[in-house]
Amino acid sequence: MSLSGFTAPWWFLLLVVVVALAAFYVVLQRVLRKRTLRFANLPMLEKVAPKRQGWYKHVPAAFLMVAFIALTVALAGPTAEQKVPRNRATVMLVIDTSLSMKATDVKPSRLEAAQVAAKSFADGLTPGINLGLISFAGSATVLVAPTTDRGAVTQSIDGLKLAQSTATGDAIMAALAAVDSFGKVVGGADGPPPARVVLMTDGKETVGTRKAFDAADDAKKTGIPISTISFGTEEGVVEIEGRQQEVPVDDDSMKEIAERSGGEFFKAASAEELRRVYDTLGEQIGYEKKQSDASRPWVALGTVLGMIAVAGALLFGQRLP
Repeated sequence: MSLSGFTAPWWFLLLVVVVALAAFYVVLQRVLRKRTLRFANLPMLEKVAPKRQGWYKHVPAAFLMVAFIALTVALAGPTAEQKVPRNRATVMLVIDTSLSMKATDVKPSRLEAAQVAAKSFADGLTPGINLGLISFAGSATVLVAPTTDRGAVTQSIDGLKLAQSTATGDAIMAALAAVDSFGKVVGGADGPPPARVVLMTDGKETVGTRKAFDAADDAKKTGIPISTISFGTEEGVVEIEGRQQEVPVDDDSMKEIAERSGGEFFKAASAEELRRVYDTLGEQIGYEKKQSDASRPWVALGTVLGMIAVAGALLFGQRLP
């Protein structure tokens, strides 16, 4: 039951009437008591009058006043912030598939943990979200264009393969191009749907025709924020061509990309942390907060209290309050 964001607060002027009714009731009770004492034969009255009801005879009137207050609040149009599923948005999930993703500092490996979390993210998105998938190593590949078909996305996530190099900038540009193409197809009078890029990577950019920071600036200009997830630890090691090579995460670059694009940075050093990050993103992306009407509980409260007042009056005094 909300008491904020009233759409018609001037209805609260009715509370003056409620206060006046309460005052009138109190004065009326005193007048009736004095009148009874003034004209009654007290010895006779004590013998024939029923036993005084006491304070509870005023309970129906009290319930009625509270009912009036609740109904006045309802008339004032209270609103409440509610989570509403989005039915018009585009998300491009961009996953790093460079060789560093086979590091086992995150069990069973960075890639396998990322696949499990990404599938959970896809399955948990609200049905109205159009989700696309891009994988990138030395180049970026659009595996699934934005769609509401979660099966296509999860199937492609299962099929992710590792390759050399990390072209982060090209992956961002591919995501922006996919969003733009999809927006031109589905955009109506309201324009293209809002969009976001979710970029998950574990290392530094090594190759590419477009630098990641420049691509982030492009995303900012087009109004598409990038939520970056830096996945892994500083102790990551992989074997490449028979040699052990350290593959620490690059948090600083991911923070910079998120800041430049107007998005958020997330850090995940374990499979459980990555799952929580994706859960958070799912809440942020899948739902929006809107002010909605919250008067119904107040109407119900006022109605129930009014009924109690009438029932109490008939029970205690055989008349309405």
